[in-house]
Amino acid sequence: MAGLNKIMVIGNLGSDPEMRYTPNGAPVTSFSVATNRTYTTSQGERRDETEWFRIVAWNQLAETCNQFLKKGSSVYAEGRLRTDSWTSKEGEPRFTNEIVANQVVFLDKRSDNMGGPESNDTPQTDNAPQTDNLPW
Repeated sequence: MAGLNKIMVIGNLGSDPEMRYTPNGAPVTSFSVATNRTYTTSQGERRDETEWFRIVAWNQLAETCNQFLKKGSSVYAEGRLRTDSWTSKEGEPRFTNEIVANQVVFLDKRSDNMGGPESNDTPQTDNAPQTDNLPW
């Protein structure tokens, strides 16, 4: 039986994207996205909740995200959820979750000085490499 690992988020970048290159020369860009929700408690109190997601994009998608996204940009990101675990220097178990994006859609309207793709353009997609054997 086939499995499914798919996650979709819509939110705003918390900081500018960071691009780096693997030892093999593959570009990889990471950025954080905040999603917000508002709800009312059983006591009638209105609350806001923010959830942060780390997004990782590879190859052409990485270059496009690095070129056109900036802090505050609104995006739709879709991909697979990946969990990485390790032991800290103090011997404590640590883990992190990230979304390995295969699709990122820029939701901001194009401004004349931004030069980025228009809102609702064809989504930028990329086949992300297997990252299970990478050192980070």
